[in-house]
Amino acid sequence: MYVNMAIENSSIQFPCSFPLKVMGLNNELFEPAVRAVFETFVGTGPITYAKQLSSGDKYVSITATFTAKSREQLDALYRALNKHELVVMTL
Repeated sequence: MYVNMAIENSSIQFPCSFPLKVMGLNNELFEPAVRAVFETFVGTGPITYAKQLSSGDKYVSITATFTAKSREQLDALYRALNKHELVVMTL
């Protein structure tokens, strides 16, 4: 079972505003894929997305900020993102 140690060892009080950064190759499939995973686990609640390209434009990071409802929700979201073929890393 995947457990995000940063979440496991923290004193996060739920619900809370939570920024999660997802990184992958800069291509046209990455952003829609990341948004689809977030919508699956967060629903249609407010999610803000900020996108940043790497210095060589090879990679892109998307920071999604949303209201996290529970540690279980965050763990499931991290698991889904980390096993997605287009995702290189999550923070």
